[in-house]
Parts: sequence; structure tokens; C-alpha cells
Amino acid sequence: MKHPASLATSGPVAASNVSRETLERLSVFLDLLKRWNGTVNLVSSRDLANIWPRHIADALQLIPLIPSGTDRLIDLGSGAGFPGLVLAIAANIRADLVEADERKAAFLKEAARAVAAPATVHGSRIENTRLDPAALVTARALAPLPTLLHLAAPLLAPGGVCLFPKGRRVEDELTSAAALWHMQIERFPSATDPTASILRLSEVRHG
Repeated sequence: MKHPASLATSGPVAASNVSRETLERLSVFLDLLKRWNGTVNLVSSRDLANIWPRHIADALQLIPLIPSGTDRLIDLGSGAGFPGLVLAIAANIRADLVEADERKAAFLKEAARAVAAPATVHGSRIENTRLDPAALVTARALAPLPTLLHLAAPLLAPGGVCLFPKGRRVEDELTSAAALWHMQIERFPSATDPTASILRLSEVRHG
């Protein structure tokens, strides 16, 4: 089992792992999130006090797992922008952010504008979104793996990979998915949650 590149989980130390410019853009993003969170339920109030390890570092740890040369990603159920918008900011990867909730989509559009992120927001349900397939598909806390693969597969380009952070039920989800899907599975321990894993899936096909 491999481990992603080390990422500290406290705010100030985690900040040292990114450039000053990226840190400034992430700070603008977080300030905006905190302002919007009063009227749009983006993250829980408990998470606001723990925002770096719970959300920012959790998204940043995906960067070392992105295949070299990846220039575009599709993030499903982007919510408050984790991980899709954070990856667009920190890795400078073009991102299509798919979010059906109108208020969350409005936040994502404003946040992408405020930090000049290379991101386009699609305010629609995933199954109704028409996009050219991308080399990378991401999603966090969206759905069990069998459902997630059903949503992601049409948007994944040949030779592409999926990066899915998963919680303590990952084994059950992998077992369920194996009945319907064939794929190459790489599993990485999360640097921010000892009960969590990151799945990197390739050669995904149904049947």
C-alpha cells in the first residue's frame, strides 16, 4: 500500500506545503466560504473550526496521485469545492465542477471568479450534464462506489483515472462494485483521517 506525499494536518504547517501565491488564493477562497456559509450550508459549523485538515489538506493530498500530464478534471457533486476547486487552484488543472444545488453552484462560480481558478461550474444533475470526457474524475462524499462508478464512467476518457476519497466502509463498497465493474484498483491511506482511504481507479469498465 502506497502513501501519498506527506501533508501536515494543522493549518499553519499545511500552509507551508503550497506556494505563497496558492496560499493567498486558498485564503481568499476560505474567507468567501465562511461568509457564504451563514446562508448556504456549505460545511458544518464544526468543520469551520477545523477547515485546513478536514477539507483543504484532505483535497491537497490528491495532487501527488494525479497522473503526470493530466490537464483537465471533472469533479462530481462539487459542493463547497472539495476537492475539485482546490485542485484547480493548487494544481492549476482545468476543472469542470458539477453541482446540482443552485445555491452551491452560485458559490462555486463566485469562488472560482474571486481566485481566478481555471474552473467552469455546471449547475445541473450529473446524469444530465454533457461534457467531453476527462482524464481525471474526482468525487468526495457523494455516493457509494457502485453508484459513483455509474455516474463517473461516461465522463472518464480512455486511459483516465478516478480519484475517490472513501471512508471506513471502503471494503464493503469495493465488494459491491466488483459485482458490476471491472477496474484496476490502487488504494492509498489518507494522510488526514486514519479511518479513510483514497481509491485510484483505472481501466474502468462495466460488466
